Amino acid sequence: MYIIIVGAGDIGSPLIDIATRSGNEVVVIEKDGAKADEIAGTYDCLVLNADATIKETLSEAGADRADAVISTTDWDATNVMVCLLAKEFGVPAITSVVHDTSHMNLFRQAGVNTIENPQQLIAGSLYRAVARPAIVDYMRIGEEAEVFEIRVTAEAPIAGKTLTEAGEGQLLPDDTLIVAIEREGEDKPQTPRGDTRIRANDLLTVYSATGADPELTDIFGHYEDQLV
Repeated sequence: MYIIIVGAGDIGSPLIDIATRSGNEVVVIEKDGAKADEIAGTYDCLVLNADATIKETLSEAGADRADAVISTTDWDATNVMVCLLAKEFGVPAITSVVHDTSHMNLFRQAGVNTIENPQQLIAGSLYRAVARPAIVDYMRIGEEAEVFEIRVTAEAPIAGKTLTEAGEGQLLPDDTLIVAIEREGEDKPQTPRGDTRIRANDLLTVYSATGADPELTDIFGHYEDQLV
């Protein structure tokens, strides 16, 4: 892909690293001269030391043939201006970091894919790691629903039971589904059926319409989680 990345700060720099290592053609626009020089000397990409809110800068960066523009600066006003200019060039995929959540709707009305303030996401993940240590990984869906990974302990009420038995015993709530099982010694995750038996140390991918609350994680043998 041909990707234009605006900003080479704490967010932009790791993105540049990933994008270049993945074999993409990358152009970076960075207003700060020292940062621009650092990126140019570190990564295999074209770096423009310029203001991305000026249309001519995006034109010089090749926005008319870009597959994606990603704006990562620390200022929402700059990011939204970059995205609006990118739309004028007809860039297919436009994404921006949004630092103030009250600005989300503005970006969405402009047809921009948005990523919430990464610092807030990291802070939330760190707090969750303390409050709910049983959860290996998770993704929120809507306001309450979550998909998360959790490992089954030997003491878990569900350990040794089939999904049918767990359902008959009302162990799992109706709004909770086990969608995949990763098991030691098996190359691929398995899609569980009614007769699939849950074993201790299985890593389960679980969907819950109400989130991974402590009552649910207890079923998998984790009693250490605290209510968030």
